[in-house]
Amino acid sequence: MLPEALARLVEHLSRLPTVGPKTAQRLALHVLRMSEDDVRQLAEALLEAKARVKPCSVCFHLTEVDPCAICTSPTRDPSVLCVVEDSRDVLAIERAREFRGRYHVLGGAISPLDGVGPEDLRIRELLDRLRGGEVREVIVATNPRVEGDATALYLARLIRPLGIRVTRLAHGLPVGGDLEYADEVTLARALEGRREL
Repeated sequence: MLPEALARLVEHLSRLPTVGPKTAQRLALHVLRMSEDDVRQLAEALLEAKARVKPCSVCFHLTEVDPCAICTSPTRDPSVLCVVEDSRDVLAIERAREFRGRYHVLGGAISPLDGVGPEDLRIRELLDRLRGGEVREVIVATNPRVEGDATALYLARLIRPLGIRVTRLAHGLPVGGDLEYADEVTLARALEGRREL
């Protein structure tokens, strides 16, 4: 039986994505072995990140400065917009160092079984950006699974009438997988081999 304070720490850690009870317990025990100063620094880093990191008002990627560095970069191509589900996907694509356009983070994918409809995503904001006239191509980079494919098809139906080219990342990404777990070479090839949607 765990002491109450340790059990509470394990419970809170197990609420994190991909952290099960055993991993939470290992992390909690590691925290107890850390110096008090290291634990304080960890707690301060958590609180600081929570307080300072917010979604960009343009693309909704996480940033401390609004608009974010990607949206304001003069070296980025504003005519190409890559639509992703989550900020983790932006980070994964950036690791490939192949994409020089800008992003739009939807905040998820259409998933009726999970109660997530188009109105729960940042689709209205995407369409508002596209009506600005600067974007000539939208790369739909939703994850290659049923929800991501449904979202991609839904977006293509909305975007095509605006006269904007809509492409989808080429396969090579594992079906049922997440972009954040793909290696740089696979992502680079997927970007190069994108196709009309």
